[in-house]
Amino acid sequence: MPNRFGEVFPPPAFDPERYARRRRQAFKQLGDDVMILYNPPEAHRTHDLYYRYRPDSDVYYLTGFEEPDAVIVLVGGAAPRLAMFVRPRDPERETWDGARAGVEGAKALYGADEAFPIDALDTRIGGYLEAAQTLYFKFGRDERLNQRVIAAFRAAAHRRHRQGPAPSIIRDTLPLLGRLRLVKDADEIERMRRAADIAAEAHLWAMQRAAPGQYEFQIEAELEYVFRKRGALGSSYTSIVGGGANATVLHYNANNSLLRDGELLLIDAGAEYGYYASDITRTFPLGKRFTPAQREIYELVLAAQKAAIAAVQPGARFDEYHQVALETLIEGLRDLKLLTGSLDEIKEKKTYLRFYMHRAGHWLGSDVHDACAYFTSETENGSFLYEKLRPGCVVTVEPGLYFAPSLKGMPKRYAGIGVRIEDDVLVTRAGNEILTAAAPKEVEEIEAIRHAALSDGVCAR
Repeated sequence: MPNRFGEVFPPPAFDPERYARRRRQAFKQLGDDVMILYNPPEAHRTHDLYYRYRPDSDVYYLTGFEEPDAVIVLVGGAAPRLAMFVRPRDPERETWDGARAGVEGAKALYGADEAFPIDALDTRIGGYLEAAQTLYFKFGRDERLNQRVIAAFRAAAHRRHRQGPAPSIIRDTLPLLGRLRLVKDADEIERMRRAADIAAEAHLWAMQRAAPGQYEFQIEAELEYVFRKRGALGSSYTSIVGGGANATVLHYNANNSLLRDGELLLIDAGAEYGYYASDITRTFPLGKRFTPAQREIYELVLAAQKAAIAAVQPGARFDEYHQVALETLIEGLRDLKLLTGSLDEIKEKKTYLRFYMHRAGHWLGSDVHDACAYFTSETENGSFLYEKLRPGCVVTVEPGLYFAPSLKGMPKRYAGIGVRIEDDVLVTRAGNEILTAAAPKEVEEIEAIRHAALSDGVCAR
């Protein structure tokens, strides 16, 4: 598909039927059991200020509800129902903080069969547990809620011998909801396309404007400018803008160093649109072209990434494209005399970990590391197997090589080089589609962009 650079994407429209359809799928998986999910309260930043709020991905996936301090309960059985506990309407607080859906809105707008003020949770939650054998609950950020749910679970278990069934097992929500979230529907794919388009444009914008003498945070600002201007909620994670040796630190995000001529700049940054993420990494020279050593490493990583993308096919196990990337990198490192021994020996001894210490990708969706299982319950010789890729799955493909200056036993010309190339790839019935293909990554294309930017003075504008 052509990129949509320059297009401003409005917030996605709220469609109650979309969420009702997802809940119906969840109820089929839930059977006669109960699931509790929640949007945590707002998090304090300082004193009376709060961080910008983002709803829990599972709550949003099933309801579209974005307000903080809310609990949703899915009650399975012959007549499944959704109960919501939300902040009540409060005209005074709404004057300061904005409108609330309230109990009435939870039912009228978000499809709740039952709705109550959040303060009623403790007195009512036990009633939903009485007929279930299993409670699905994700222990997490709100320790107070964790304890309230445990207390309700224990009380229901205590009633078991006197009143009949009550839950005897607490299970994480990941296996159940992860199966649903793994394959994206048409709306989710469109949101991810938009997130990818915005992020690809931001990477090109940054590639055209980075220059020696600037600071990493100035390039981060350029990225965020495009994200917000085009309609993204912002970054889908803290952007990594690492110049020189900072690129060899995998999760570097201080973004406060001076950029220097002759070094590479690694940018790992994605946009979030409609609570769906993109995740792109590009590496390019701060000068007009790659040095010979930089180009050697870059072309090896690019070859590994292309081979891995080709292995992203419906029916393939999740791990297969990682193995393709790994073997390509190992063979290239052997050719560069950076590794010795056979392919099998290097894999068995893991000597490649000096230069490549992460996997080639992860699931992508509402969370940048999407909360979907990597293993299936299907077993072979007693071992769990990786999930199979299916049409509608989205993965990142992101091999890299890192030569920290402190690394011993390597040629000096590679010291301080860090290269990662990452794209977002949708699995299709026919193979795959690179959602982020509009972000330049070919050597000749990057060098042309950098030459034009530094020659025409675009970087200074």
